[in-house]
Amino acid sequence: MFDYIAISTLNDFIFCPYSIYLHNVYEGGAEELYHATPQTRGKAAHTTIDEKKYSTLKSEIVGLSVYSDELGIAGKIDIYKAKEKLLIERKYQLKTIYQGQIYQLWAEYFCMKEMGYDIEKLAFYAISNNQMFPVELPSDDDKQEMMRFIEIFKMYNPEEDIITNENKCNNCIYNSLCDKTEYHVYE
Repeated sequence: MFDYIAISTLNDFIFCPYSIYLHNVYEGGAEELYHATPQTRGKAAHTTIDEKKYSTLKSEIVGLSVYSDELGIAGKIDIYKAKEKLLIERKYQLKTIYQGQIYQLWAEYFCMKEMGYDIEKLAFYAISNNQMFPVELPSDDDKQEMMRFIEIFKMYNPEEDIITNENKCNNCIYNSLCDKTEYHVYE
């Protein structure tokens, strides 16, 4: 049986590979133990997508499950506006767009293309200020970059030393529960 990599873990992996482990350990538990305000706000803002209540327009596809056999990835998109051929990834707030977020959007794009959807535009949408951030379509070189990243993901050995980064650790939702860092921030 072929195991697909969850698209959402690509961004998590760049942020901190150990956070994927911690996510799996605490999944199903009381989120208030580890979710900080930004995560709680983001999850609440995502409810309309998860419950498919964002739009009733037939030309807008919301929360579609997608996959790519070629890349070995699967996940869900936020919004595809068929009339505009626009794929949108929603975030509660965007101050900076990080490479992991780009990989997430590219992954959704590659899945949808493989599934036969026509996409001409990509964008992030910040809910907090109602702002759209256009993103260039990935080139062939970008696809190769993503494929290399997926291979790194597959070869990752969690028993190797975890490299901590104070800026990332201080913003990690598992900060107070992490045994790999000395940078603990308590709210």
